[in-house]
Amino acid sequence: MNPTLVGYTRGSTAAEMLVQREWLLTNGIGGYASGTVGGVITRRFHGLLVASLRNPLGRTMMLNQLGEWLLLPGAEKIPLGGVGTTALAEFRLELGLPVWTYDVADVRIEKRVFLPARQNTVGVIYRLLGGPASVNLGLRPAIQIRPHEASVSAELPSYTVSLTEDRFELSAGSPYPALRMFVKGEHTEFAFEPSARSPIEYAIEEARGYDWRGALWSRGRFDLTLEKGKSAIFVASVEDWETLLSLDPEELYECEISRRQAMLGRSTARPSDDAGDATAAQLLLSADAFIVSPVGRNADAVRARARGDSLRSIIAGYHWFTDWGRDTMISLEGLCLLTERHREARWILRTFAGYVRNGLIPNLFPEGSSDGLYHTADATLWFFHALDRYLAYSGDFGFLRELMPLLENIIRQHVTGTRFGIRVDPHDGLLSQGEEGYALTWMDAKCGDWVVTPRRGKAVEINALWYNAVSLMAGWMKDLERPADADELTARAKQVDASFNERFWFNDGGYLYDVIDGPDAKLDPALRPNQIFALSLPHPILNRERWRPVLTVVEQKLLTPFGLRSLAPGSPGYYPNYHGNLRTRDAAYHQGTVWSWLIGPYVDALLRVDPSARARARAQLRGLTDHLARSCIGQVAEVFDAEEPFQPRGCVAQAWGVAELYRALDRARETPRAPSLIPPNP
Repeated sequence: MNPTLVGYTRGSTAAEMLVQREWLLTNGIGGYASGTVGGVITRRFHGLLVASLRNPLGRTMMLNQLGEWLLLPGAEKIPLGGVGTTALAEFRLELGLPVWTYDVADVRIEKRVFLPARQNTVGVIYRLLGGPASVNLGLRPAIQIRPHEASVSAELPSYTVSLTEDRFELSAGSPYPALRMFVKGEHTEFAFEPSARSPIEYAIEEARGYDWRGALWSRGRFDLTLEKGKSAIFVASVEDWETLLSLDPEELYECEISRRQAMLGRSTARPSDDAGDATAAQLLLSADAFIVSPVGRNADAVRARARGDSLRSIIAGYHWFTDWGRDTMISLEGLCLLTERHREARWILRTFAGYVRNGLIPNLFPEGSSDGLYHTADATLWFFHALDRYLAYSGDFGFLRELMPLLENIIRQHVTGTRFGIRVDPHDGLLSQGEEGYALTWMDAKCGDWVVTPRRGKAVEINALWYNAVSLMAGWMKDLERPADADELTARAKQVDASFNERFWFNDGGYLYDVIDGPDAKLDPALRPNQIFALSLPHPILNRERWRPVLTVVEQKLLTPFGLRSLAPGSPGYYPNYHGNLRTRDAAYHQGTVWSWLIGPYVDALLRVDPSARARARAQLRGLTDHLARSCIGQVAEVFDAEEPFQPRGCVAQAWGVAELYRALDRARETPRAPSLIPPNP
C-alpha cells in the first residue's frame, strides 16, 4: 500500500490555506524539516534542515529556505512558492512524504522532499512531468544558523563560504558544523552573487507574542536544467563530504521509500476505520516521526550498546518539545506496540528505567541536555501502565523479572515519600503530591512563578493511576509466585479503592472531585477530564455503578469532535480560546482548551460502559481523522480551542495525539487487534 493524503488542490480551498496548512518530516534522531504548503515561512521552526546536533547544541536551524523559480523563455522568472503564488496545483503526502505539483503555462513540475533516516541531511527532488523537453530552474538557499528556538531577530553571524567542483560549503564558525550543499543533475552550477539579507516576518511568532522580524542571508544560487524523464536533486547536510557522497541521492531516496514500505508491510496490527486503511496507514507512518535515537547522550548510547540494545526515546511533539516521560509512556502503545515495534518499545522502557531517581522517572530532558528533570507525579505511574501494555503484546516476562527490583523500589518510595511531596497518606492509602512553585500533574502550565493549575493534594487521576500501578504489581507478584507480596499489595489496593470511592464522589454534581485534601483542605469540584481515568485504565478504581454517571457528565460538558475540554464551560477561569502571548496561552492551556490525546481514554471509558458502542466510537473519531488533511498534513495537533470552530493550536504534531487516535481507531474496531485492556480477573 502506498497511502496518499491530499492536503491541497488548486481551487478547492481558500488561498489562506497555503500558509495555514503545514507539513513535517523527521529524521529519527530528533531533527526535522517543516514548512507551509505554499512555501511561506510563518514560524521560527520552519526550515528545510533543522539538524539534531550533539549536546549542548541540540536542534539547530541550518537551512531555512530554498527559493525556487522557473526561468521561462524571455527571462521571465516565475516563483514556484511564496506569497501570492499561483503555480501550486496540488500538495499531497505519499508514504508520508510531501509532494508538490506546480503548473506554469504548459509546464508541470513535481517536487519531493525527504530526510534520510538518522542523518542530518535533506534532499529535494525535482522532476519535469509535462511541457517542453527541458526547463531551467533557479534555487537560492537562504540561511540563519541558530538554535531552532532562538529569536529570529538575532543578528546574523558572519558566514564564510567556499565552492569546489559545484560543492558549496558554508560555515558560521564554532560551535556550529559546516553546511554542505550540492545539486545532482544535468547541467548544474553555482553562481555567486553579492551577499543579500532578505527580511522575513514570521506571522505565527507575532501572534504568539515572540520576536517576529528577522532576516535570512544568501550568497548565490544554483542554476540547473531540468530534463523530462530525469531528476535533479538538491542536497544539504551537516554530514561530512565522505558520508554525504557515499550514496547517490537517488539511492538514498529509494532507501527511505523502502524503509517506509517495510513499516507498512510488517504491521499486521494496522487498524481500519470508516475512511479505509489509508487513514490508518498514514497514522502508522505519522507515528514514526516521534520515535528517535537521541544523538547527544553519549554515555547512555554506549550503555545501551553494551547491553545489546539501542538508545530510543519519543519526542513529545514538534516543533519545540523534547522527550518527556509522561508523554512517552502514554504514547508507547500507539506508537510502538500497535505498529509492531516491540523491540524499540523495550528499548524505550529500559532507557527510562535507567533514569529512575528517588522512585521517579524524568518528566523531561531539556534541549541539548543529558540530565532529566523530575518534577512529575504521574509519569512514573504511567510507566507501570506502559510496561503492562508491553507485556500484553510481547509476553516478555523475562523483562518483567529484570525490572521487578526497580518496580518494588518505586512502590516503596511512593509509600514512604519521595521528592515534591509525593507520598502515600497512611490514613487512607491515597497518593498525595505537591510542592510550592511546581505543577506535578499533566496539567502543568507555569508562567514565571505563576503555577496556573497547581492541583496540590490528592488529584483524581493520580490516584486512579496509583491504584492501577498497585493492582498491576499485585498481579505480577502472583505471576512470579510471590504470594505474600501479592497479598500485601492487594490489601493496599483495596484500601485505596475504598478511600477513593468514599472521598472523591461529588454527590451534588454527580461526578468526581478533581482534587481533595489540598493546602487549604478544600474539595475542588472543578469539572475536568481527569476523572475519566477512574474508569478507563485497565484496573478501574471507580465503583461500577458510577461509571455511567461520570461518562454522561464528561460527554455533556467536555466532549468535542477533537478530544476533551480541560475544564467545563461556565466554570471559573474557563477560557474558550487558546491564543495570544505566552501568559495568555498558559492561562488557557488547561482551563478549557481541548486536548486531542484525551480521545483515547474517552473511547476506553465509553467501551467499558457500553461494549456495543463501537460504531458510536468510530463516529466520534471522524473529527480527528478529517483533521489529518487540514492542519499539519498527516499529523494531529496538540490542542484545539474549546469552542467552535475548534481551531488547532499548540504543537502542530503531538506524539500522544497521534498515538491515542491510532489506538482508539483500533479499540473501535468490531474485532480490535490490540490485547484487551480488561484484566483476566477484573
